[in-house]
Amino acid sequence: MSAVGRALSVLNRLAGSELIDKMGLRGPAQAMAYRAVKNGAMIGDAAAKRFKSLTQLAKAEHLPPAATRELFDLTFTEEQEMIRDSAGRVAKEHLRKAAGAASAAAKTPDEALARINELGLLQYAIPESLGGVGHERAPVTSVLVAEALSYGDMALAVAGLSSVGVVNTLVRWGSADQQSRFLPAFLEETPPIASLALMEPQALGDALSPRTRARTNGSGFILKGAKTMVPLAERAELMLISADIEGRGPGVFLVERGAKGLTTRAEPAMGVRGASLGRVELDDVRVETGALLGDDASAANYEEMVDLARVAWCALAVGTAQAVLDYVIEYCNDRIAFGEPISNRQAVAFTIADIAIELEGIRLLTLRAASRAEQGLPFHREAYLARVLTAEKAVLIGTNGVQLLGGHGYITEHPVERWYRDLSGAGIIEGGVLA
Repeated sequence: MSAVGRALSVLNRLAGSELIDKMGLRGPAQAMAYRAVKNGAMIGDAAAKRFKSLTQLAKAEHLPPAATRELFDLTFTEEQEMIRDSAGRVAKEHLRKAAGAASAAAKTPDEALARINELGLLQYAIPESLGGVGHERAPVTSVLVAEALSYGDMALAVAGLSSVGVVNTLVRWGSADQQSRFLPAFLEETPPIASLALMEPQALGDALSPRTRARTNGSGFILKGAKTMVPLAERAELMLISADIEGRGPGVFLVERGAKGLTTRAEPAMGVRGASLGRVELDDVRVETGALLGDDASAANYEEMVDLARVAWCALAVGTAQAVLDYVIEYCNDRIAFGEPISNRQAVAFTIADIAIELEGIRLLTLRAASRAEQGLPFHREAYLARVLTAEKAVLIGTNGVQLLGGHGYITEHPVERWYRDLSGAGIIEGGVLA
């Protein structure tokens, strides 16, 4: 189906949706669908060859920050609500059903990627001037989408948002040459798979201090090192790989599949298995100078990029934790012991309340960090607090979920054991997605 066809399909689905009328979003929905149709022709014509510059940009195109607000306002726009609802439907109707088999096989099904791609997230990430429909930075919207998709399954959400994170990075920090070469391909009917590789296979690894090395060599760099827990590693056609640049500190390099010395292999973990996690080895991989993300006029802020990735993982944890909460409430209300629901037991009720309290704490800190990032304000402190709380409380939420189900929490017939495993990784894994 062409880009225009997809837009028309979206319009037809919106026209028949009772939810749109109930929420009073008929007008905004039709306006959005119209923009999708209008831009569909641009998208269809814009990308002819993958990773080939079609029109050389005079300068890089970066989305401006949102308007600064004096107060932290959690009132979402109609457009944000609609995007979140669309992502939620994909999560419930498709990702939740595919999650068990994907986890067992440690592979991401193509159908799940296709369903997420139909949301048009790549188009929203790319500025209008480059053929997309983006008009300003949108970390808050990214957080809402990540949460909604992760409610269906964290691993499939990670896989589906992997390319979006790479596009966000290119739009935010890429040079004119990098944007003109790589971004058009992501507007194709079948966009390439891309991944952000920050995590390394060392004990006490720190994404802010990569051990992968980049040394200058003539007109380029030589990369040597390894990355782990990279989503869709064996399928990614483009990877953004962090490395410590000789004499300059950390930076990020754009490395295409097929580069000499680059090898990948599957490396399933305890959790997030459906994201097709893998290991990337760089054995003296040579890249040109232009492969370093950014340029003199727009240098990549590496710490900010890591913070955005961590905020995205917090959002993923929120979605999965919400799934745990909803599931255990229903289970404990239906489970009868000694003639009454076990939710009547004080210990059970208090544990469920604790899950809800910790969940809201993570959600608020995550939105606070995303809100400041969206406005172009410093957000390192907020991202750090959200990350610390997620690392501690996400595991506790998963553990309590398993405990509330008793023996049922330990078997794969119920999804809580998988959610527990996924939540255990939310405060550990680096990169992969970017808000």
